[in-house]
Amino acid sequence: MSDKELKISGEGKVVCVTGASGYIASWLVKLLLQRGYTVKASLRDSNNPKKTEHLVSLEGAKERLHLYKADLLEEGSFDAVVDGCECVFHTASPVNLSPTDPQAELIDPAVKGTLNVLRSCTNVASLRRVVLTSSVASVSYNGKALTPDVVVDETWFSDPVFCEKSKFWYMLSKTLAEEAAWEFAKENGIDLVAINPGLVIGPLLQPTLNLTVEMLLNHINGAQTFPNKVNMYVDVRDVALAHIQAFEVTSASGRYCLVGHVVHISEALGIIKQLYPTLSIPGKCEDDKPLLPKHQVSKEKAKSLCPNFTPLEVSLKDTVESLKRKGFLNF
Repeated sequence: MSDKELKISGEGKVVCVTGASGYIASWLVKLLLQRGYTVKASLRDSNNPKKTEHLVSLEGAKERLHLYKADLLEEGSFDAVVDGCECVFHTASPVNLSPTDPQAELIDPAVKGTLNVLRSCTNVASLRRVVLTSSVASVSYNGKALTPDVVVDETWFSDPVFCEKSKFWYMLSKTLAEEAAWEFAKENGIDLVAINPGLVIGPLLQPTLNLTVEMLLNHINGAQTFPNKVNMYVDVRDVALAHIQAFEVTSASGRYCLVGHVVHISEALGIIKQLYPTLSIPGKCEDDKPLLPKHQVSKEKAKSLCPNFTPLEVSLKDTVESLKRKGFLNF
């Protein structure tokens, strides 16, 4: 697709992105502006340069990016942002793997926030679709063993009871938020599409570290061992583009698992070691158990939104280069 085609597709169309300063959302705003869309972007703190500078400096931002202050827990606070939009991309949701108060820090903002945004959407005559940024966190955490013959797909749902028992609070928040979204959309006739990405990596636009990239950074920045874990990776640029496709492809519906590569963390670290031999990358697992086996995630449905996933080597290299550029890694 040429740049010209890219720019034409969104011309004259107004869309909204919630939580616009986030990792995925920033890329989404960038690609929407590139395609000619006018973007109404919500932030919890629109006066913080760390949250806004990288957005207002994007190409097309001066003409077609409008920032709004909105709070997930404040009812009606998204009314002005979604007004006049053809699509609402709801990406705003807290990410925290070790909350002290899971209900207040994760579950309320995720669930109540999603319902607040959807409630605001019910009054918008121009609205054609809502695209929700969900996660594989609401897909694969149901207690089933992830063995090599297992194929996770869109029919899977995480089990809230299992998540709560296991203290998987982030997974619980994403599961409950997505469940609430489907129920509300059905009751109120909203055309909803959910994007369920795996562990998102790739270059950062925002100046601060986000959790998924920070997890990778921690493994290559002086760690002695690596965890015995299998990760489902996807590139942030693929995720952002799939969101746009979820709006532009009229036949898009339901949920889409977006996972480019399922690999053991040691495999990902091995790729980085090959690319950057001088980095001190742990070669030893933190436990003496056999390395966990890899399962599979179906790409069948995702193909219609993301026909070609970015190669893992490219995503990892671009992540490291980005961390270096932003001063999080020195070598």
